Amino acid sequence: MAKEKVVFVCGSCGYESPKWIGKCPACGEWNTFAEHKVGTKSAVKAFVQKEAAPIAISAIASEDEPRIDMRDGELNRVLGGGLVPGSLVLLGGEPGIGKSTLVLQTVMGLKGMRVLYVSGEESARQLKLRADRLVKGGPEEQADIRVVCEAMIEKIFEHVEAVQPDIVIVDSIQTVATETLDSSQGSVSQIRECTAMILKFAKETNTPVLLIGHINKEGSIAGPKILEHMVDTVLQFEGDRHYMYRIVRAVKNRFGSTAELGIYEMMHDGLRPVENPSELLLSDVQAGEELSGVAVACSIEGVRPLLIETQALVSTAAYGTPQRSATGFDIRRLNMLLAVLEKRVGFKLPQRDVYLNIAGGLRVTDPAIDLSVIAAVLSSNVDTGIPRDICFAGEVGLSGEVRPVSRILQRIAEADKLGFRTIVVPSANMQGIDTKKFKIRIVPVKKVEEALRELFA
Repeated sequence: MAKEKVVFVCGSCGYESPKWIGKCPACGEWNTFAEHKVGTKSAVKAFVQKEAAPIAISAIASEDEPRIDMRDGELNRVLGGGLVPGSLVLLGGEPGIGKSTLVLQTVMGLKGMRVLYVSGEESARQLKLRADRLVKGGPEEQADIRVVCEAMIEKIFEHVEAVQPDIVIVDSIQTVATETLDSSQGSVSQIRECTAMILKFAKETNTPVLLIGHINKEGSIAGPKILEHMVDTVLQFEGDRHYMYRIVRAVKNRFGSTAELGIYEMMHDGLRPVENPSELLLSDVQAGEELSGVAVACSIEGVRPLLIETQALVSTAAYGTPQRSATGFDIRRLNMLLAVLEKRVGFKLPQRDVYLNIAGGLRVTDPAIDLSVIAAVLSSNVDTGIPRDICFAGEVGLSGEVRPVSRILQRIAEADKLGFRTIVVPSANMQGIDTKKFKIRIVPVKKVEEALRELFA
């Protein structure tokens, strides 16, 4: 009888060693190695008996992958057009942000499909209560959803073989374990081994699998980094629980772009897709009075233009050392823009506190928001309101120049559609653009001084 193989695995990073050692050579942690037995057989049955053979790359069909329509425009956009059969999708986010709600309400609308929902965290009664809250339409308009509360991967594959589902949901991957390993649920080795089994099943049977994952305190997916490498798509579910908006962002996508994002609004009956978020993000601004420190930026997320509100507050430093704080914006870029204001424009802010906030709980990385940040900071500094029918789109360089930005026509068209009368854009973007087809007045600028002169002349 063959001797059972034993290895020692680091519980922090997953490094394997044939013998126990005190300090992990990979991550440097102490006393993290635990003994694990190496299984000799896999829990995944050969659902499809097919031997692999090398083929010429010219003989491979290059047609587009068929996709499953999720009946959700926002989720379809983030996935690249729909769910690809045989793909493995990982959805991660903060606890209580709405991951299970989003997945359950999406698959409930897939009429004519059989879905197996594997829950390792909640009971069947809890899932039923959530489904009753999210239900829309009669039973004939909903998918055939089978629920099983199971955490052992071997039992899960037995249920999969019995149900033969079109889509499998695992909530969550950190609660799934295999009998071939002695480590506890959620350990590095368990997550890695179970994900490998699920990946093999998805590719052999051409069945899409949705995994829900936890995140750690740093905000990244909990478990080994290899988890994100193994799956086809990684979706990040973001948003502050104190705000109504939620954002689904693709961190990795083998079947589409990672520049797309979907925006949802949390309601009492589930998550509602927001088709035009600009109107919601700007409703209070356009209806209210002109307040100092408020400027509107025309940003692009993926291929979608977003008009968002930039808020700034400049006050006297009370303790001698000025404070710099930013919410939804890179604090290092804010410091750079303040240095440009002082060096190139002549505004002195060394003894002033500067606070910046992107309204709605969004986090923006588009450099075209620079011009609106500078306008909001100076508006608060001189305590003069910016007209609410003006918006900005432009990147600011270190020499004070306004650099060109991408997709300027989409930005102008979005501002024109929402009723803005003036948009300030870089002069370099105006080559070959017909301004007569827009009702909005377009103000091209080369330097930051020109934009400020347009505002505060």
